[in-house]
Amino acid sequence: MNFVDRIFKIDNYPAMNFSIEIGPHTDLETLPTIKDVYITMLPGGDYTETAQKAGDLVKKGFNPIPHFPARSIVDEAQLNDYVSRCKNLGVKQALVIGGSREPLGIFDSSIQILETGYFEGLKIGIAGHPEGSPDISDSNLEKAMKDKKPYADYIVTQWLLDSQKIIDFISKQSIPVHVGITGPLKITSLIKFANIVGAKNSLNFLKSNFSKALDLMKPKDPNELIGKVKDFSKNFHIYTFGGLKETNKWLKENNYV
Repeated sequence: MNFVDRIFKIDNYPAMNFSIEIGPHTDLETLPTIKDVYITMLPGGDYTETAQKAGDLVKKGFNPIPHFPARSIVDEAQLNDYVSRCKNLGVKQALVIGGSREPLGIFDSSIQILETGYFEGLKIGIAGHPEGSPDISDSNLEKAMKDKKPYADYIVTQWLLDSQKIIDFISKQSIPVHVGITGPLKITSLIKFANIVGAKNSLNFLKSNFSKALDLMKPKDPNELIGKVKDFSKNFHIYTFGGLKETNKWLKENNYV
């Protein structure tokens, strides 16, 4: 991009910040030039692997944000070890979530691990669910958000496609919201993942626009959604669902990196 193009972009498209999500076994050589990299700890996963991947990212100059899923952590001793490992490896930020499985130990909600005090000194993100969650009622979800906010610096939402739901959600928050989006994915894949996370409005959006897709096998990118939401949040968190190559290509083609 030449100097004139950069000025045009700055003047007409206010800077947006992107983060991306990877697994503990992702090849770091495949990452785009995005500084904020979240690392999952999936149900049944080994927290030491997530911590080690965070340390590897620190060495390469990234800002790693490991997931801390409360229901996948056995007890306070394990939590303390996980947090301590991350801090000792240079981690400055964490995403604290409930997780989507039955508790493996004493924790069944993110507020419980936040209340331990082990995260002191870290920048904390918490989960937001503008379309609700299949794991918790709407009333309990609202209470959980209220309880967690005193510990949180920002919110990361589930991925969704209904821009109005996102905008309404952002308008109700007192801390910054990082909007969850997907990288380029086929319509059929989007429907599959919408079902999994319980994104009801996004699922209805996809079904109602299904016949309008020019090619169901062609990846759908999030540009339209970003265009509608960027006046309300400049922060976007990318769920690649294994499509890291396509996400890299999309980021470069749109001069996001």
